[in-house]
Amino acid sequence: MFRIWAKMIKDNHLLRDIVIEDDSTERTRTKKIFHALDEVCHEFDLSKPLWLEVTIKDFKKHDKTRFFQDNFIEQIEFDYLEIHVIEED
Repeated sequence: MFRIWAKMIKDNHLLRDIVIEDDSTERTRTKKIFHALDEVCHEFDLSKPLWLEVTIKDFKKHDKTRFFQDNFIEQIEFDYLEIHVIEED
């Protein structure tokens, strides 16, 4: 089971969160991450964020990262969107 926890944060308060599960065996880890992020954006009605160098570096190092306004083309009404891998088999 592969699970990602996504949190929308504003002023250090949790606005929304969701856990996306993926138990497919056909997808690679990278495809599971992108698929989960797509589902999060669909559920939160957001445009897909851009993966900047710092975003990729943080995710590789900590299995979590934050998407700030710089990652989005559209204006966002929260401080950041955080994704975190919480379970991986």
